[in-house]
Amino acid sequence: MSEQLLEALGREIPTDRLVTDVDVVASLSADDAEWAPVGKAAVALRARTEQEVADAVRICADLRVPVVPRGAGTGLSGGANAVDGCLVLDLSRMTAVKEVDADNLVAVVEPGIVNDDLKAILREQGLWYPPDPASAPWSTIGGNVATNAGGLCCVKYGVTRDYVLGMRAVMGGPAGYGNVVRLGRRTAKGVAGYDLTALMVGSEGTLGVVTEVTLRLRPAPRGVPRTIVGAFTSLVDAGRAVAEVTRRGLTPSALELLDHDTLVAVEDWKHLGLEADAEALLLARVDTPGVAGDDEAQGVVDAFETADPVFAVVSTDDQEAETLFAARRLAYPALERLGPVLTEDVCVPRSSLPTMLATLGEIGDRHGVKIGTIAHAGDGNLHPLLITPVGDDAARAAAQEAFEEIIDAALRLGGTVTGEHGVGLLKMDGLRRELDPLSLAVQHGIKSALDPLNIFNPGKVLTA
Repeated sequence: MSEQLLEALGREIPTDRLVTDVDVVASLSADDAEWAPVGKAAVALRARTEQEVADAVRICADLRVPVVPRGAGTGLSGGANAVDGCLVLDLSRMTAVKEVDADNLVAVVEPGIVNDDLKAILREQGLWYPPDPASAPWSTIGGNVATNAGGLCCVKYGVTRDYVLGMRAVMGGPAGYGNVVRLGRRTAKGVAGYDLTALMVGSEGTLGVVTEVTLRLRPAPRGVPRTIVGAFTSLVDAGRAVAEVTRRGLTPSALELLDHDTLVAVEDWKHLGLEADAEALLLARVDTPGVAGDDEAQGVVDAFETADPVFAVVSTDDQEAETLFAARRLAYPALERLGPVLTEDVCVPRSSLPTMLATLGEIGDRHGVKIGTIAHAGDGNLHPLLITPVGDDAARAAAQEAFEEIIDAALRLGGTVTGEHGVGLLKMDGLRRELDPLSLAVQHGIKSALDPLNIFNPGKVLTA
């Protein structure tokens, strides 16, 4: 089948786009979820145009070959991992910014543009695209759309879905495999028909391949942000502080948590000059302009004070503040240096954050698993990172048991199995535990209707 696929692709697509080298194909066959299984792809295509994507999908449908889309490969759930015999469809070279409409606060981009690269282009025109996952320096807009990525400022400004107005996608089903469908709109409002754009956001490439995205923008922030730092003697106290911020009706533009182990790992790696004495650190940012922003920042300090912190202050050192937020973005790769990391992504109601943080400690102790905890604490989205020694099969098994217990604990608190990383391969069992049977049946029905041949990223998200 590999030779037949390669020959068929070569008749329609420039051969310099096709990748057959075994090692290079393997390098394109997995994301950063190193615990997720990876199949052996038949060939990879580094697409440069929408037409190449459309031709590839049509050919794959004719040959019944699976299509696995990928961007930068920064995902953490195995959503971009190859399945045996598939075409890996690499979209990272489709990087054009087709339009920036400052009058209507809209941008039209290809899926391969990197999040931070887009932000830099928009900044020059006084515009802003808010979603900012920790992987923003590397992750692509297409990948962000696939997983409905959030990030540090989503507590105030929302997630990717809130900023996707429309898209073009190569689809199958009623559209016919290989045809391009325009979804959504570019107006500020619109309710014409079902919201198929929102359906595609977060679908992880299982319903079609996104080739263009129309994004909602904001004017660039004008205020000078204030950073509030709180140090606590326990994760639970930090969780209490977050719950109090919410209880008081405060909405910082970021509210992040890092535990002691994470701070130590970042400092040992990057030598940023971090003080890592506390068991937990909360980083809040307020971007409201003027005196109102000063009052809001002091309100966050007051909320932190209710949880008996070691200290809670508004930072007066801009460099120190940037260093602390840099540490938050470096948390995952810093912990990854300590051993294979199994990354969680549960989300709980914010009032349940103290209970969930306490439960994490209990689960880690019971299984003897080292857990480094970071979180978008302001919206209850936790990323416990389960770390195991290299080559220790028993520790790996214990971590996997702890992983499932963390999911169950989040569900008991009314939470969800994934806040922003996606279901991919790692969370399929958890998804089945979260959704009721009728809801799952509806989702299977949507998949069957839009991809009756089951070639778009098969074996991900939904179990059979």
